[in-house]
Amino acid sequence: MAEEQNHTRTVLIAIGANLPRGGQSAQASCEQAVEALRRIPGLTVETVSRWYESAPVPPSGQPPYVNGVVRGVASLPPLALLDALQGIETHQGRVRSVPNAARTLDLDIIDMDGVVQDTQRLTLPHPRAHERAFVLLPLRDVLPDWVHPRTRQGLEQMLQAVQGQEIRVIR
Repeated sequence: MAEEQNHTRTVLIAIGANLPRGGQSAQASCEQAVEALRRIPGLTVETVSRWYESAPVPPSGQPPYVNGVVRGVASLPPLALLDALQGIETHQGRVRSVPNAARTLDLDIIDMDGVVQDTQRLTLPHPRAHERAFVLLPLRDVLPDWVHPRTRQGLEQMLQAVQGQEIRVIR
């Protein structure tokens, strides 16, 4: 067990929000989340993507989302990282109601060095990342040669499949 905890892995974390929190914009919440990620023991943030604005997927009439991706290095096991991310979400006002509900913050582990895992709490890589431009475009900013661990597809191939999803760079 100690060996696993000392092993470092490249980690990709998607950040998203579409509800303001306490007078703070969704983008400010996302930027605040990056700072919170920097304070997680066992996680080093290496690169942060540009910020994107995207329409909700699936379409729902919700406000647009702000999305980005962080690339880092983690010595934490996947579930410990998930716990830390959920703690940040809760601290920033995340309420878990129905799937795909609007939210003040969403943090998802997209990939951890190609680990493939299916448990009740965590599926790696993220099971829908390859279907969402709001994950793939910022992911390309931080790791352009990423290959999906299950499908073995490269980013450009996955991006072809999500053409037409509403998304634009905001910063």
